[in-house]
Amino acid sequence: MTDPVRRLLVARGCPEPMVAAGLPGLVSLWSEIVATIESGYPLTLDDYLNDMDLRDLVAAAIAVAGPDSQAEVQERLTSVDARFLAQTVPSPCLWGDDIAEEEGLGAEREWWYFRRPTRPGDALAEDLQTWGLT
Repeated sequence: MTDPVRRLLVARGCPEPMVAAGLPGLVSLWSEIVATIESGYPLTLDDYLNDMDLRDLVAAAIAVAGPDSQAEVQERLTSVDARFLAQTVPSPCLWGDDIAEEEGLGAEREWWYFRRPTRPGDALAEDLQTWGLT
């Protein structure tokens, strides 16, 4: 396997369909997540963190992708990220301060972990309130 993105996805234990879809597939999945956020995120904080982990995986994939692969998705990723930013507001790290410090997460670099939806569903709103993230 010569594609560095696919190697990364295999190393991270991603399912074969995700590996086969590669970087364009990751960006498509991110777009679907953002569409869910736009319509009012109906799931829990755990689900939301899993979805933000996908955006983190996109960042890791972009970092190892070749220039042609990066160029192929950059315009769409920029657009999807702008949609995400429009539907979210700054927040303390969604993982909590302890994990942010342990993992070295920063609001500039891993910004997706430091934003919450403006229109969370009931489950996410309750979780955000419980964890002091609102």
